[in-house]
Amino acid sequence: MTIKPKVAIVGRPNVGKSTLFNRIIGKRKAIVLDTPGITRDRNYGTADWNGRTFDVIDTGGMDFEPSDFNSEINSQVNEALKEANVIIFLVDSNSGITKQDDQIAKLVRNEKKKLILAVNKADNDVERLSAYEFYGLGLGEPMSISATHGTGVGDLLDRITKMLPEEEEVDKETDRIKVSIIGEPNVGKSSLINKLVGNDRMIVSSHAGTTRDAISLNLETEDGEKFKLIDTAGIRKPGKVQEAVEKFSVIRAKDAVDESDVSLILIDADAGIREQDKKVAGIAFESGKGIIIIVNKWDLIEKDNHTMKEFEQYVRDELPYLNFAPIVFISARTGLRVETLLPLVTEVYSNEIKRIPSSVLNDILYDAISMTPPSAHKGRKLKLFYLTQVGVKPPLFIVFVNDVKLFHFSYDRYLINYIRKVFDFTGVPIKIKARQRS
Repeated sequence: MTIKPKVAIVGRPNVGKSTLFNRIIGKRKAIVLDTPGITRDRNYGTADWNGRTFDVIDTGGMDFEPSDFNSEINSQVNEALKEANVIIFLVDSNSGITKQDDQIAKLVRNEKKKLILAVNKADNDVERLSAYEFYGLGLGEPMSISATHGTGVGDLLDRITKMLPEEEEVDKETDRIKVSIIGEPNVGKSSLINKLVGNDRMIVSSHAGTTRDAISLNLETEDGEKFKLIDTAGIRKPGKVQEAVEKFSVIRAKDAVDESDVSLILIDADAGIREQDKKVAGIAFESGKGIIIIVNKWDLIEKDNHTMKEFEQYVRDELPYLNFAPIVFISARTGLRVETLLPLVTEVYSNEIKRIPSSVLNDILYDAISMTPPSAHKGRKLKLFYLTQVGVKPPLFIVFVNDVKLFHFSYDRYLINYIRKVFDFTGVPIKIKARQRS
């Protein structure tokens, strides 16, 4: 495979970086609102222009005034600048050169990378003429564009592709196991990713709701296992999802679960399981993906010899439909048991793609019927003829019967439990569908 070159979009808040990002990659991946500070972490997408493929990095708006997030955002932007082969410095034609623009110009000039100065929101002739003011930044000829309407973006892409280095050939990699990390705000999702990766890839803050987009990054362990970790915005109660940005974040979290192979459901040990935790778990369960329940902040709990067992039973009672999911007690802050998670993810994924031969399944079906025959219903008795597996992720089985109306959910559950007793499907939901034999 090839390693694609990278293009970073940087600038102060609310100049249209995410709008341009979405325009370049051709889909609405970044959250875009007329509100400064929406993008905080780095966000990645892939663009294709006239046969050239490259990665695009959307960044948070740089602001050098002291605040809760500015230093973290600026740190993320600096990391993006280091990664990038080409930098797009985006400014606003309506505002002229600001103090922040001057500060950012000094920063990008010091990077000594290929640079394009793009003047956004140049929607008419007057605004396009105002672009000449930005010669004052000392960064060469400015390009007038409108990210919203697409004006000038084609010329911008032509210029980008001329600056890109050749793609770097590397060994073809195997498919990565995609892992979404979901939970309520402030439960420790970004802290967990940082601990897994070993660096401050995500902004970590005690303020609830720091991560808003679903952000992904690749990870390769020392033994060669490859993962794609997808950090998601915390999912709030519907009544609290009032801002448009929060609504987008819930959608992104659901999309992240759909994209993933395995979902890690984080629960706050100190807060316990709340109603919204159950809704988050329901999103993962309905998707049919592998699931691991992670009880985070376990270091904050006063414990005795029975605490863990009692809390595990508490989780099972509150989330009975996830009785197949393993439970791990960790502390993302201290690293307690974090090293056990990726091997467990690999195990769950292996179970998710497991296939069982029909001959073996029908031996199991015969044994199950012998142990507990179906009961009669209104004088008619269910007959089961044949069991076969027709899908994975999740494992899907078809059982052929004499009458699908007689296949009661209780016997469906019995067969699922019997299959689990014989085969290891830890962490994976199993589905059985009945079909009438013609």
